[in-house]
Amino acid sequence: PIFFFLGFIRSSFFSMGKNRHSKDRLFITASEHKHEWGGKKDERNIALKKLPFDCCSLSLLPFKNPVCTSEGIIFDIINIVPYLKKYKRNPVDGKQLKVTELTQLNFYKNDDGEYHCPVTMKVFTEHTHIIAIKTSGNVFSYNAYEELNKKPKYWKDLLTSESFTPKDVITIQDPHDWSKRYISTFHCIKQKQDLSFLNEEEQEAKK
Repeated sequence: PIFFFLGFIRSSFFSMGKNRHSKDRLFITASEHKHEWGGKKDERNIALKKLPFDCCSLSLLPFKNPVCTSEGIIFDIINIVPYLKKYKRNPVDGKQLKVTELTQLNFYKNDDGEYHCPVTMKVFTEHTHIIAIKTSGNVFSYNAYEELNKKPKYWKDLLTSESFTPKDVITIQDPHDWSKRYISTFHCIKQKQDLSFLNEEEQEAKK
């Protein structure tokens, strides 16, 4: 039965988690963000920076309430909504984008506060292939999806049992393809758009 199969595989993955990669965060600090959005820019430095998977593609800071596009570009909801009201385009690739096209993401953390796969329990790093299921918003490692969904053709969310199709799988991070993560290529950066209103929106939300 599929449930015994899933239990066996999940147990195997859990033991594999002990050999996980060490945490390798690449956060961009608030001071770096301020310097790069406005005033003088060091193009050589910004061109070398790739956005970590757990950061908003607008604020460039760790997200709190993540949503993503069908291409897996992540934003914090508090930033992307006012941006779309003003510009009506994806700030990363410049394509037209609506709020209704965004998928709310459910990331899971371990006891140490690290984002991890809720099935394999392995911590996400820049080396992890990460996917999300559009119908549920749940985020998993591609390894869990491949072994427990794709290979056995079991098209149900591993946590909620919601049905989905292969077209509902969103790539959040592909460690072999960083083309959507280099900050210097972002549409809003290249167009030097005014994003000062984002901070104002965030301050209003905190009141």
